[in-house]
Amino acid sequence: MGKAKRAGARRQAPRALAGARGGTAKANPNPFEVKVNRQKFQVLGRKTRHDVGLPGVSRARAIRKRTQTLLKEYKERDKSNVFTDKRFGEYNSNISPEEKMMKRFALEQQRHHEKKSIYNLNEDEELTHYGQSLADIEKHNDIVDSDSDTEERGTLSAELTAAHFGGGVRPPYKKTSPQEDEEGNKPKSRKELIEELIAKSKQGKRERQAQREDAMELTEKLDQDWKEIQTLLSRKTAKSENKEKKEKPKPDAYDMMVRELGFEMKAQPSNRMKTEEELAKEEQERLKKLEAERLARMLGKGEDGHVKRPKHMSADDLNDGFTLDRDGRHLLSYKDGKMNVEENIQEEHSREDCGQENGEEEGEDESNEEEIGDESREDSEESDDPDSHSDLEPNVESENENEKSKEWYPTPRTRSMSSDQESRRAAHSELPYTFAAPETCEELKSLLSGRSVEEQLLVVERIQKCNHPSLAEGNKANLEKLFGFLLEYIGDLATNDPPDLKIIDKLIVPLYNLCQMFPESASDSIKFVLRDAMHEMEEMIETKGRALFPGLDVLIYLKITGMLFPTSDFWHPVVTPALVCMSQLLTKCPVASLQDVVKGLFVCCLFLEYVSLSRRFIPELLNFLLGVLYIATPNKQSQGSALVHPFRALGKNSELLLVSDKDDMVTWQRRSLSLYWASGLSVLTAAEVNHARLSCLAVCLALLKRCVLLYGALPSFHAIIRPLRALLTEHVANCSHPPELQELSQSILSEMEEQKQLCRPLICEKSKPVPLKLFTPRLVKVLEFGRKQGSSKEEQERKRLIHKHKREFKGAVREIRKDNQFLARMQLSEIMERDAERKRKVKHLFNSLATQEGEWKALKRKKFKK
Repeated sequence: MGKAKRAGARRQAPRALAGARGGTAKANPNPFEVKVNRQKFQVLGRKTRHDVGLPGVSRARAIRKRTQTLLKEYKERDKSNVFTDKRFGEYNSNISPEEKMMKRFALEQQRHHEKKSIYNLNEDEELTHYGQSLADIEKHNDIVDSDSDTEERGTLSAELTAAHFGGGVRPPYKKTSPQEDEEGNKPKSRKELIEELIAKSKQGKRERQAQREDAMELTEKLDQDWKEIQTLLSRKTAKSENKEKKEKPKPDAYDMMVRELGFEMKAQPSNRMKTEEELAKEEQERLKKLEAERLARMLGKGEDGHVKRPKHMSADDLNDGFTLDRDGRHLLSYKDGKMNVEENIQEEHSREDCGQENGEEEGEDESNEEEIGDESREDSEESDDPDSHSDLEPNVESENENEKSKEWYPTPRTRSMSSDQESRRAAHSELPYTFAAPETCEELKSLLSGRSVEEQLLVVERIQKCNHPSLAEGNKANLEKLFGFLLEYIGDLATNDPPDLKIIDKLIVPLYNLCQMFPESASDSIKFVLRDAMHEMEEMIETKGRALFPGLDVLIYLKITGMLFPTSDFWHPVVTPALVCMSQLLTKCPVASLQDVVKGLFVCCLFLEYVSLSRRFIPELLNFLLGVLYIATPNKQSQGSALVHPFRALGKNSELLLVSDKDDMVTWQRRSLSLYWASGLSVLTAAEVNHARLSCLAVCLALLKRCVLLYGALPSFHAIIRPLRALLTEHVANCSHPPELQELSQSILSEMEEQKQLCRPLICEKSKPVPLKLFTPRLVKVLEFGRKQGSSKEEQERKRLIHKHKREFKGAVREIRKDNQFLARMQLSEIMERDAERKRKVKHLFNSLATQEGEWKALKRKKFKK
């Protein structure tokens, strides 16, 4: 019984819901359309809403409502069926009917007048031009005769009109009196009228010419009379001017200065600033011109491009330097007892042409031996030539005899030949002005090897100028490669024994210029070099368990990195890897020799240069300096703090920089360490080794002093510097070092003491006192359920309105979305109806055409059967 009652209650729930909603749903709704929102648990006192819903009924109601409202508006969107009564005063009871009619009539007349007189300009007023009506001007009654030069104007005469424009059936026009017509005189023909008109026009021209001549005569007469009077007027004006000059006061200093400024030279416009491309093009043209001149000098060519040949000089030539522009004389020769002048001229011309062709075919890279061989061949050819005047030259045997008896003086010809040879040799040894961009590092080395420092810099500079990126398309890539080639060449110079540090120092300038032009390729090249160095170190650690300090080339690359790129940035794509590389060198490379100490101190110098602006703290730097001070003092059990890798407190190299010979300490002089020590130490005496140890210690103390000045502003400075201070006070001061080192260590200690302590040590906070018990109760306001505590009434109302606004906004968005979906369905249904109608009509047309085609074929078959 209980189950049946509960089932009956469930069946009656939808009915009750339908009755509560006003009977809009059916009496017996479909049970599959009922949606029951079940709750997980019941809460006493909570009112539940929307526990049972009918989504199908609600959807149908919404569609019915949109069909009655939204669909109706959609169908009437392009229709205007609203009638508006615009009659004046139709619904105004304060105006009488007569006034309404008068006002309506006035408005109608005004509207009609405005429409009619928009373009009617001549209705109210008459427009004129220079006092003459435009209507009269438009009639064109003032046509001027083309033959008249005067300003007389008039209309065309009737005779002229009849003569030129008369035609057709009508007789020519003739202006006669009625008496002549009655007498029966014949009218003039057209030819007679034209001849009479021509005669009149000629007569008018003659009259106008006579008037013009009379006017010219009168004008000349007036000019002559004016010249006679002008002399008298000029004398009078001169006197008046003199009087005015006498009356004028002298100008003061201000007026004179104003006149001087007025007549002062104005600033001339200067030449405009040329762009980088224009400057590069001009420099390339200049270098090409100089290179062409050098090649011409090297080949012995003159200004005209022909090869210079020694000229024949007579014995009585004074050799005073007086030469003609061109020697027009011809050599005299005989053939078969007759003078042969023309053949000699032709042979000379052919010889000059051959010499010019040979000069053009010669290359730029001829050696001195080839040039000397060519000169000897030319001399032999001249001696074999019948026109070379070999009979005028001194005999070789007679010369040998004369050399024994007296001193031989060079002839002018030999002197000219020797000067030409010297100029050729000088041009050949001269540095070329144009260079092609090297494709490999070996080509760059071949260009730079064997030259002085200045010549190497000049070669690199000319390569950059001849291959500027603005001159050709592939020059940018060639110059980007040049940066890497220069880096490799600098590395080769650093690995030489001894290293060429002067050349490396000078090559930094072109390297910096290329880095400014192509920063991306330069950074890639530097990172590639540093990456190789780090990989070598890691491989060495994996294979041998320890790493060695790199060569001088890697150290120079680190130095170049700090010079080419900014070191003050917090993070830099090139400088940051360089800092990591240097820190790895100071921590993973053990100090096993004096050479390692020099390299480590050089890396410390680089660290200080890198962080001189940013003042970044480098713990590896202070650790290495502390280790250098440890190995310069005798071993003891307790030295203030423990050593960190790569140094050891006890062992083989724990006293590497310790000097025990007092004589060497006395003879030592403070000097800066050279990088030649880092490249490789030669065989040194014991005194030199001790001096090197003391120099390393001096450099270490100097670097430590710079660190104290650099990191003095850090809050933890005194905690960082504590082991260094203990080592300086307890151990270094007790060693019998030279006075300079003692003074340097004392100055470092004084600098440490002068730095203020900026941080306080941490102290545990004192426990708070236990408060007394309070007997006054604390009142807490209990708010209603669902409201946030700690807010006022106004704040709660504001939050309620915000919540309501959000809810309404979401509901509006939902309704708009449903409206758009409804309209889209309606539009789709219209399109489908139109398509169906079109398909039906097309199908009907095809059916009719098929019927016609069938009838026509049937008729054709009948005719064929007949």
